[in-house]
Amino acid sequence: QLQASGGGLVQAGGSLRLSCAASGNTFNLYGVGWFRQIPGKEREFVAGIHWSTSTVFYGDSVKGRFLVSRGNGANLAYLTMNNLQLEDTAVYFCAARYSARGDLSSVQTYGYWGQGTLVTVSS
Repeated sequence: QLQASGGGLVQAGGSLRLSCAASGNTFNLYGVGWFRQIPGKEREFVAGIHWSTSTVFYGDSVKGRFLVSRGNGANLAYLTMNNLQLEDTAVYFCAARYSARGDLSSVQTYGYWGQGTLVTVSS
């Protein structure tokens, strides 16, 4: 079970760090991803980690501003978001997958999703 937290209201140019807490078995985890969604739009890939190699991947819109990292303890992963822009406003989700099939950026390849956390960026 996953739970994203750390969202909130932030001014443009500010920063937030999201956490993805996990309970249950994380053995043989293949990857963890962060996605975001605006009402009426498809879920968008933000960042991901290939678990065994710690290789990270980013969506084009957040490269150079966001940082995904492995967590510790109860937190599976973090998403540090810097220089937030108005267009970053969305509900952010963390997700996990055990399968090696498919691209890490593909929503359909993740089998486990947490409840999202809302990030609102104001001007």
